[in-house]
Amino acid sequence: MKNLLLICFAVTLLFSCKEQEEKKEIAKAIVPDQYSIEQFMDNENAFANGFSNDKSKVLITSNRSGIYNMYTVDAKGGELTPVSKSDSASVFGISYFPEDDRILFRMDGNGDEIYKIFVKDSSGVKNLTPIENVRATYRGWSKDGKSFFYGSNERDSKYMDHYEMNIDSFESKIIYQNNDGMNFGGMSEDRKHVLLTKTINTNDSDLFLLNTETNESIKVNDNLSSNSPEDFDPDGKSFYYTTDDNAEFTYLMKYNLEDGSKEKVVEKDWDINAFYFTRDGKYKVLFTNEDAKSVMEVKDASTDAIISFPEINNQNITGARFSRDESMALLTISGSNMPTNTYTYSLETQEYDQLTDVLNKEINGNHMVTAEVVRYKSFDGLEIPAIYYKPHQASATNKVPALVWVHGGPGGQSGQRFNSTIQYLVNHGYAILAVNNRGSSGYGKTFFKMDDQNHGDKDLKDCIAGKDWLATQDIIDPEKIGILGGSYGGYMTMAALTYAPEEFEVGVNLFGVTNWMRTLKSIPPWWESFKEALYTEMGNPHTADSIRLKQISPLFHTDKVTKPLIVLQGAQDPRVLKVESDEIVEGVKKNGVPVEYVLFEDEGHGFIKKENQIVAYSSILKFLDKYLKGEGLEPLDSTNTESTPIE
Repeated sequence: MKNLLLICFAVTLLFSCKEQEEKKEIAKAIVPDQYSIEQFMDNENAFANGFSNDKSKVLITSNRSGIYNMYTVDAKGGELTPVSKSDSASVFGISYFPEDDRILFRMDGNGDEIYKIFVKDSSGVKNLTPIENVRATYRGWSKDGKSFFYGSNERDSKYMDHYEMNIDSFESKIIYQNNDGMNFGGMSEDRKHVLLTKTINTNDSDLFLLNTETNESIKVNDNLSSNSPEDFDPDGKSFYYTTDDNAEFTYLMKYNLEDGSKEKVVEKDWDINAFYFTRDGKYKVLFTNEDAKSVMEVKDASTDAIISFPEINNQNITGARFSRDESMALLTISGSNMPTNTYTYSLETQEYDQLTDVLNKEINGNHMVTAEVVRYKSFDGLEIPAIYYKPHQASATNKVPALVWVHGGPGGQSGQRFNSTIQYLVNHGYAILAVNNRGSSGYGKTFFKMDDQNHGDKDLKDCIAGKDWLATQDIIDPEKIGILGGSYGGYMTMAALTYAPEEFEVGVNLFGVTNWMRTLKSIPPWWESFKEALYTEMGNPHTADSIRLKQISPLFHTDKVTKPLIVLQGAQDPRVLKVESDEIVEGVKKNGVPVEYVLFEDEGHGFIKKENQIVAYSSILKFLDKYLKGEGLEPLDSTNTESTPIE
């Protein structure tokens, strides 16, 4: 009996010790190592551009060199071999040629968005669209692989015509001349039918079917709605499109070319945002935006049977690119706590191989934070969705500062996907609430339209309600909540600091609009087809709307700013001009408010060079540590300002 008791005691002690060790391990797991900006920016951003013609290799675009360049890798995985070695402008792969190892790629001028299409072969590199100040965008290969299609505004800077280029002679011909501000949406294999959309407003667009032989067009939709062409059926008898006609969310429709009949194919409780057939029509692929997460569904086109794909590392499949013979797929796999990796997958053997491993080896993946979808009530009772990131080290006894993160747009969406900048800030002890304020996409067209000509008002109140929600969380210090955003989100930052100056403790403005009249008058010429829609949502700067646009432009209200501000800007930005940031900094500094300005001469609308990203995001963290956490904070006075241009 005594021995039995001793055995029981030993077993109990063993399990108790094991339990204590497990608790220690759990405790360790929630106290993450703190990583530098260099370590986070050394997370590689890499994506696949397609298989070689024999499927032995895959073309990869990666920023591992500091800027984007092209690489090739064995389809079974291995080391990436450089194809390009640019040290200035970024190089983005498009595709291998269908029948040989030549490569198409694109470049612009340090972010000016004037893209050029190039070919690289054994003899070197050739610019296929060399005309100065002309923009060219790739639109796909012909089915026979003898030519590719592209859009270009060489005839008229305002409109993108549709061209076909022969890959033997590299001579091009125009297939569709865009005289009416249409948006190209696809073309049938026989080149007889072209799908076009005409933007009505930022939600709604009309869909047209153009016969290139007769030059006659048919309007497909009956009512005002959002309509997006997706793909032609491989048999050439029909095409598919998504619409939200008489519905909140977009669903999939089929249009019969012979008699003009239409039928609903798929409808879900979320937006269907992409649909296509593989090259010969063996599979049909559908993507849905489900609560800010991309969900893929692949079916056998002949049987409608669902094709299963492996679950890899508990991550989500966010994209698929199939080989021309439809036997292989390139899968993009990611999650909110893990950056996107690429895998090859054989649909015949169901085997997969990892091509990229982009998380910096110095970073423990367990230390990254998984996003949580939350919802809160705004000022008028409207439910606002948001993506919430809580630092591992945060607790009721270790409260942390927080940021309301505002996406770009208008009309964008913060999703459940990995963001190195967010993870960097969260790792350093900042909770982040990425709000999807009214006007965000993905939550139905009623929600999407709610901010039309209400910018700087109701959408801002949604952000303030997000701040108020944060303040009720037991891990958040309610006195230390700031606001951060880029582009339209940068505008929201400045709107918060000017129209609600006491709500947020600091503001981080990345290339945000501050003068709507100037921005709306200076949009790039190739946005002509979208201009009227933007005017419908924001207001027309050439009309009496200019009065309201001036009222909602933070530049004219800088005297109201009382909280510290940091502004970041690319000098080559064609969307939000450098002068926007120059003037907002100058205006706010007159208040004696701390202002920091980080300017990059070789960036556009966003920062893509690693050395610039390191400067940008480390500057943001230093700013937040000083003015939001209050580390080393000095009393505010007119001398405590600085301007930091980065050449």
